Amino acid sequence: MNSPKLIIFDLDGTLIDSARDLAAAVNEMRRHFSLPPLPVATITGYVGNGVRLLVTRALQGTPINVDEALRIQAPIYRAHSVDETTLYPGVYEGLRELRDQGHILAVATNKPAEACDLILKHFGIRDWFVSVLAGGRFPVLKPEPDMILDIMATVGMKPDDTWVVGDNYTDLESARRAGVRSIFVTYGYGEPGKEKPTSTCHSFGEVLGQF
Repeated sequence: MNSPKLIIFDLDGTLIDSARDLAAAVNEMRRHFSLPPLPVATITGYVGNGVRLLVTRALQGTPINVDEALRIQAPIYRAHSVDETTLYPGVYEGLRELRDQGHILAVATNKPAEACDLILKHFGIRDWFVSVLAGGRFPVLKPEPDMILDIMATVGMKPDDTWVVGDNYTDLESARRAGVRSIFVTYGYGEPGKEKPTSTCHSFGEVLGQF
């Protein structure tokens, strides 16, 4: 095989389809404030820049305090984060194969750390990742490159041997700013924006084929 790579994955929209559970928690929070529900597709479009911005976007046009709304939304989501969330097709088998080939796997996500760990453990894949950096556990969110650089330093991998896989410009920009290669997956929630990934894949099977 080729030399081992460090492969850093985004979570929502890349490894997991969490749209329905995220939308349900946001809409339950809105219901608490006597607001009508938003369509799942609308809420999904708000995902990718961390939970604070997700809630802020979901409350735009209202006078509701975001911190208060976060205090309502967070426990709701933690309690229901795996009700309907699934791994995307091929993710479980693909991650296992990459691990067995000797590649080093990690996660860098803007999702809150507690929910991130709960979901990864639920699907039995938490121990496959040497590092999991998430919102609240790390002071800076993507598209800042700090998560990527921290993981590289932790495992001792160079930029030429590091890849970031994600569904949003935040992933691609963090990769570019860290000086590493990137893969954009089209099946997720986000858009590449102005970023130009090293590769574009339409399924997790195609991601596997890059290594």
